[in-house]
Amino acid sequence: MKKQFSTFLIATLILLSCSSKKSELTLENLNWIDLSYAFDSSTLYWPNNAKGFEHHTDAEGVTPLGFYYSSFSICTPEHGGTHLDAPIHFAANKFTVDEIPLSSLSGNAVLIDVSKNALPNRDYQISIEDIENWEEKNGTIQENTIILFKTGYGQFYPDRAKYFGSPKTGSIAIPELHFPGVAPETTQWLVSKRKIKALGIDTPSMDYGQSKDFKTHQILLGENKPGFENVAHLDQLPSTGIYVMALPMKIGKGSGAPLRIVAGISK
Repeated sequence: MKKQFSTFLIATLILLSCSSKKSELTLENLNWIDLSYAFDSSTLYWPNNAKGFEHHTDAEGVTPLGFYYSSFSICTPEHGGTHLDAPIHFAANKFTVDEIPLSSLSGNAVLIDVSKNALPNRDYQISIEDIENWEEKNGTIQENTIILFKTGYGQFYPDRAKYFGSPKTGSIAIPELHFPGVAPETTQWLVSKRKIKALGIDTPSMDYGQSKDFKTHQILLGENKPGFENVAHLDQLPSTGIYVMALPMKIGKGSGAPLRIVAGISK
């Protein structure tokens, strides 16, 4: 598995360096930024998840033969912490986690910082104007780009009250959720006008906290494009010149999965 991943990574970056004169990202001149939160007792899940992350010790210590050995088992819902939303999550007959092509999980990315608007307004929905303003400074977003939205709410993780807008759990918490997301019309514009590859955000959901129909999920996942939620450390990324690798646990028939997402940027 490690050999296959290394081969894939090197091949991808070689192709990138040959085809992208503008970014000139190569294996030798990349710094890798981990955009994932660790899964542990502090991991945040949607309020109505019955269970959170569980980590059990099956064996740990020095064996009778004198060598150290440890083995653990885990249990976790699909959607929580830094995770991937597979298209099947909100769109029938679309990709499950194990069916998503690797080409949909890696590629050039841009960071769009909307924290100036989002931090003062917990119910902020990212607009088309936000993106057009970004493009005025950075150029038109190219097709098959991965979009990462920085709302600034990553600074609150894992404080449930500040991150979700409510400290409560269970179904009673749902009406009290307040955090930014992507407006459905913006998602439709990104899909149809910019033909994006995937979308990630540093909040619990691509839809804002007060959403009832999760229309942004319906639109993006309905186009067989994955979403990344609870993305970490976006404050460490520039606006452009980013290469993303977003590899989830390969859960058969999964609607989502824990995600290890990293970004390569020029040194």
